[in-house]
Amino acid sequence: MSLAWFNGLLIVWSAIALISFGSLWWKPAPYGRYFEPGWGRALDARWGWILMESPAVLVLPFWFVISERTANPIAQVFVLLWLVHYIHRAWIYPFRKQAGRPMPLGLALCAVAFNLVNGGFNGGWLFHLSPAHPPDWLSRPQFLIGVAVFAGGFAINVQADTVLIRLRRKSPHYRTPEGGLFRWISCPNYLGEIVEWCGWAILTWSWAGLSFAVWTAANLVPRAVAHHRFYGTHIEGYPASRKAILPFVF
Repeated sequence: MSLAWFNGLLIVWSAIALISFGSLWWKPAPYGRYFEPGWGRALDARWGWILMESPAVLVLPFWFVISERTANPIAQVFVLLWLVHYIHRAWIYPFRKQAGRPMPLGLALCAVAFNLVNGGFNGGWLFHLSPAHPPDWLSRPQFLIGVAVFAGGFAINVQADTVLIRLRRKSPHYRTPEGGLFRWISCPNYLGEIVEWCGWAILTWSWAGLSFAVWTAANLVPRAVAHHRFYGTHIEGYPASRKAILPFVF
């Protein structure tokens, strides 16, 4: 694929993210607490998560393996960071969380398609279309800052998920989560994931990485707002000072 075609498709892909943002702002995706009958066949939530996230574990490493950069330490670091997130998200997190409500199979398949396309854009750019990263890339400011942001976002995401998992194990009813960034916002788990992929965009210094960050925000900001409203109406005494996803702001 030529660079012009790649950039054109990436622009279209990012525009679709903005359309998705508008759709999800109007109506949350029908899984978890927003599950509704009438969406066709449903899966156990745990296996739905595994199905929709597992392609991401495979697709970017596939682009790496078929490239001519397998011996490049910078490319190897990119794959490692990607796998740190997705092995946790696809194969560890589903077994930590409660089974929860079912997930529509159609929604899980849409997520499979997303992960295949998104992994293709990022893997195609990093390992095939981009200029080879220079040997000093791992010591450059954008990489060091990006890794710090990526790691910070991952830590926020995992810590917030742990709070929610423990809370759910104590009671099947919704209760106010406490600790960490829950002091200020309703959805630090979503904030952490957005921060994480902003870090990826910085450390790879790529438009493909930025498009992933845009998609992550387009999916998770509307869901965070919906969760925030849900908590406010379903949990007695929920802190009115909390924001949805950005401390003190939004």
